[in-house]
Amino acid sequence: MTIDMDSLNWLNGKPVCQGRSKVRPEDFIVKEQLGFDFTGSGEHFMVKIRKTGENTKYVVNELAKACGVKSRDVSWAGLKDRHAVTEQWLSVHLPGKPDPDLTSFVAEHPGVEVLATDRHDKKLRPGDLAGNHFELRLSELDNPQDLDARLKKIQQQGVPNYFGAQRFGHDGNNVVKARAWGNDEFRVRDKSKRSFYLSAARSWLFNLVLSQRIADGKAGTLLAGDCVQQQGREDWQLVEQITPEWQAQVAAGEWLITAPVTGDNALPSQGEVAAFEMAVIEQEPLLLKLIRDNRMRHERRPLMLRPADMHWQLHADQLEVQFSLPAGCFATAVLRELIDEPEQKDGRYANFDQ
Repeated sequence: MTIDMDSLNWLNGKPVCQGRSKVRPEDFIVKEQLGFDFTGSGEHFMVKIRKTGENTKYVVNELAKACGVKSRDVSWAGLKDRHAVTEQWLSVHLPGKPDPDLTSFVAEHPGVEVLATDRHDKKLRPGDLAGNHFELRLSELDNPQDLDARLKKIQQQGVPNYFGAQRFGHDGNNVVKARAWGNDEFRVRDKSKRSFYLSAARSWLFNLVLSQRIADGKAGTLLAGDCVQQQGREDWQLVEQITPEWQAQVAAGEWLITAPVTGDNALPSQGEVAAFEMAVIEQEPLLLKLIRDNRMRHERRPLMLRPADMHWQLHADQLEVQFSLPAGCFATAVLRELIDEPEQKDGRYANFDQ
């Protein structure tokens, strides 16, 4: 049984406007936001690149060659989409060595530009990323008059914080494989495949819980037994009793209502919330078994995602929209609430680097 992103509920109903994104790489621009400054000195050579139509790991390997180091000596804060124009920092471990000349590297890779260099006392690690700024162009819009109202609602209410289709592989194959693995149909020894399948399993369960909460009209309603979280924090707090203070803080966005990124331990939510979450999660017994067998740690993720610094320009059949999202959130979650886009056949989403 495959997965279908269209089976997940929309906050404001399925969009009536059809359109296309990523017709060209320039239609999808991503600018990394680290959220901290470099020290200006240290063992790590920092390189800010702008790449077009290139995979992050490929650029890492080529940069390592240009700097005379192994690929493992080059690191990043977040992977970036191949089918886009993306800006990000890479760090190269060069203790006791001068800054390398990257002229030949740039000349040999026309899809890569070096925007800046610096030095830092620590290497970049996955998770150092604060967020990303997106500049998107949607084209071939057949019903653009619907978009202005939707954009205003997104600006005010946010969008469901779904894990995007790219998390699940082509045609949702990572979830299909995860179910088969959970059913003991095969063993997975490769670390990267294990990570892909487990991540897909947990992400799909989160999406199901969020979708059902939208269907019940409670995605934005604080309930006794909910777990709430501050933006950018991994820890959470249980709301045992609804008070005016809690309601005000949630309404102001100071605390965010969450759903489970399922682990092998008991849900920290309580009462009707815990019962609701378990009822949804147990609809996928093979995925739940797989997660428990691999002793995954329980996490929480906000139900809703509110883009920051959002503004737009609507033309005859095109929309230009900009916004910023925290790390781990998907621009496709915003696009999903805006347009009904025909399924991509060229792998543009299946190869997304998050």
